[in-house]
Amino acid sequence: METEQVEPEDADAARVHSLAREVFSGVADKWSLLVINALGSRTLRFTELRAEVEGVSHKMLTQTLRGLERNGVVHRTVYATVPPRVDYRLTGAGEDLRDTVNGVCAWTRRHLGEVEAARHRFAERGDGTGR
Repeated sequence: METEQVEPEDADAARVHSLAREVFSGVADKWSLLVINALGSRTLRFTELRAEVEGVSHKMLTQTLRGLERNGVVHRTVYATVPPRVDYRLTGAGEDLRDTVNGVCAWTRRHLGEVEAARHRFAERGDGTGR
């Protein structure tokens, strides 16, 4: 039985690609993008953030913020007060990511008509097969 030898560079590249996929899936979902956009360059409390992100549930916002904090996109500050006060703001990495999010939003505004027309054509085909 032969054992395959993996070169250190190949292992590092595989690890980087795996991490990139994991991080991307954690920051490129609907709620994460909306939270990043809502925070902008501001610091917001949980309730303020929830009011900014229309339609997000308490549970989903909590999960989203935890994921963004885990990936170093959001910084959470807890104040020892009664009741407890928790603030959220973007980290430096989060601010960089916000620039990308803003680019996606700008693309959406520029191509909204094209996207809507394509969706209309797709829906008119009926079964979506293009036949």
